[in-house]
Amino acid sequence: MNIDCPSRLQEAYRAGLAAVAGDRRVTEALARRPLAGDDWVLVAVGKAAPAMVRGALATGQRFRRILLVTAPGCGGRALASARSGIELVLAGHPVPDAGSLAAGRRLLQWLAAADADQRWLFLWSGGASSLLEVPVPGLDLAGLQRLNRWLLASGLDIARMNALRQRFSLVKGGRLAARLRGREARVLMLSDVPGDDPALIGSGPFVPARPERPPVPPPEVVPRLPPAPPPGPASIPLQLEVLAGLAQALEAAAGPLQRLGLRVVRHRERLAGDAAEVGRALAEVLRGDQRPTCHLWGGETTVTLPPQPGRGGRCQHLALAAAQVLDGHPGCCLLAAGSDGRDGNSALAGAWVDGSTAARARAGGWNIDAVLAAADSGTLVEALGLGVHTGPTGTNVADLVLGIRGETDGREATSCPQ
Repeated sequence: MNIDCPSRLQEAYRAGLAAVAGDRRVTEALARRPLAGDDWVLVAVGKAAPAMVRGALATGQRFRRILLVTAPGCGGRALASARSGIELVLAGHPVPDAGSLAAGRRLLQWLAAADADQRWLFLWSGGASSLLEVPVPGLDLAGLQRLNRWLLASGLDIARMNALRQRFSLVKGGRLAARLRGREARVLMLSDVPGDDPALIGSGPFVPARPERPPVPPPEVVPRLPPAPPPGPASIPLQLEVLAGLAQALEAAAGPLQRLGLRVVRHRERLAGDAAEVGRALAEVLRGDQRPTCHLWGGETTVTLPPQPGRGGRCQHLALAAAQVLDGHPGCCLLAAGSDGRDGNSALAGAWVDGSTAARARAGGWNIDAVLAAADSGTLVEALGLGVHTGPTGTNVADLVLGIRGETDGREATSCPQ
């Protein structure tokens, strides 16, 4: 069975994205349980927020006001231009910026000014933790940015990162829901976190913080710890539903591969840890398979950044490390890409590699070890034409990593159809 591996993997990846599209999932949720009346206020925050707002509007539901907070390039500006009545705030991701603080202030103003019987629909997705923030007194924007840059470079898992973010926030860890003061609210979420835990999505603004000891940032990051804010309430009366997460995306991605007649192995353990180490381990699995098989993984790895990192992201980093192990093994191909369509500080969603990638890199004078050490995977990925391009996807459920071990006639693909 000769398989055009890059093309097939990209088809599967896109099928996974379609299954967890924010507009589709919100429309379905509101069709199952419609909102009664037209006196709702809609607040959407996250990288998938524009798509989620489109899904809410597609039901014909009317809203008194709409606040949309998202990152540049996620489709928010186009939606706000096409639809009147949307107040748009563009904010920073993955590091908060002035827009993030403006979004936080605006939402608190809305909550403070609203009537006691005002009803709220919140649409929340990955990226919200950075996009909307109200820091504790004593932590200014520069300090908040310093803290988040340290977290992003630290290699910490999402639970410990969020524990520290909650320590410095007046809206995270259930503190935003506390400001509803018992008013009726419904929360619809897309999950990009382990276990689809609402306490972790966007650092848990609607759920009391879990008992997790936060890491201690070094003095050069936070010279003096400001007083911790009061904890959120132990329980909060609101309706909360997680619409979709990584499991649904991987299930849908398996479909096109199963139709090829391939054996499909869905790995249940969520990917975490150092991206390069994970990439090499996954490549060993592919290389060791003895029959045509597709392997599906998902999760979010980490990259510990050098002082002056290059261009790229964790998916491209993982893929290049995998290419080192796949070197000279025809028939093996791996694709790693973020579900939100953007990997790190590059314009790519991720990358694909196969058994010829490392040799092509050497022929071009590249040293993959040096590229990984410099966190400059994006430069090499673009030079070799290995990028996965999607643009804004309208969802955000962590990263998908798909691999094929297929039979081959010895020829390797050199481009990935877009």
